[in-house]
Amino acid sequence: MINLPLNIDYSGKVVVVTGAGGLICGAMARAFAQSGAKVAALDLNEEAVKKLADELKAEGFICEGYKVNVLDTECLKSVHEAVVRDLGTCDILVNGAGGNNPRATTDNEYHHEAVEGKKSFFDLEADGVDFVFKLNFQGTLLPTQVFAKDMADKKGGCILNISSMNAYTPLTKIPAYSAAKAGISNFTQWLATHFAGTGIRCNAIAPGFLVSAQNYKLLFNEDGTPTARSAKILKGTPMDRYVDASELLGATLFLCDDRSASAITGVVLPIDCGFAAYSGV
Repeated sequence: MINLPLNIDYSGKVVVVTGAGGLICGAMARAFAQSGAKVAALDLNEEAVKKLADELKAEGFICEGYKVNVLDTECLKSVHEAVVRDLGTCDILVNGAGGNNPRATTDNEYHHEAVEGKKSFFDLEADGVDFVFKLNFQGTLLPTQVFAKDMADKKGGCILNISSMNAYTPLTKIPAYSAAKAGISNFTQWLATHFAGTGIRCNAIAPGFLVSAQNYKLLFNEDGTPTARSAKILKGTPMDRYVDASELLGATLFLCDDRSASAITGVVLPIDCGFAAYSGV
C-alpha cells in the first residue's frame, strides 16, 4: 500500500499504463488501482508487471499485467484485445514507456573536454539515437493510436504523457533523450488540440531528477556522497533535493480526473523541486 496524496475515486475506470514495470509508472499503476480503477500494467518486462499485478490483487485491487513492445503496433493491438476482454475498454492511458541509451550519450559534457578513448558528440551512433527517438516518441504515439480509439468512441477520456525537465532545457551528454522529450511536450499539445472536440483531454508531467536503481551510481559515490554531476544538479535545484516518485502521484491523479481537471488540456506540468524556475543566479 502507498499513502495516496489525493482521494479521487476511479471506480469503474479502466486505466492502461505503459512502462509499468519501472519505478515511476509502477507507482502510478498502484495509485490508480488503490483509487478503485481496473489497471492494465504494460511493459516489455513481463515478470515485473506480473509481479505488480499479483501484489495488487493480493491486496484486493484489480490489476492485470501484460507484456508489450510499445514499438510494435500488432503487439499493441493484441494486448488491447486482451485488456478489453479482461478489464474493458480504455478510459485513461498513461504513456510511461521511454528511456535513454548509452549509444546516444556522450562521455564528456563539453567538446573541448573530449579525450582520446571517450565517446564524443562525433562518436554517437546513429542507430542508438534512432532507438531513443523511437522509444520515446513512437513509444507514445503508437499506444495512443491503439488505445485512444476506445476513448474517441466513448467521447471522453484522458491521456497522460511523461515529458521531462530535459524538454525545457537540454542536459549535457544526452542530446537524443532531451530532444525526444521535447517532442513529447510538443506532441502533448498537438494531441490536446486534435482531440479537443471528442472530449479526450491530453496532458503531461515533466518529472525532475529522481534517484533510481538505474542511475544511483551516476549520482552517488560508494560512500554515499554526491558525484560531481549530482552536486551540479542539486546546486541548480532550489529545494536542494531530488524528487521522490511518490511526489508525482498527486499531479497524476489530479490531471486524469475529469471532475478535477475538466478544463485542463495541453498542459505540461513540471514536478522538479524548482529546477526549471532557477536561473543559476
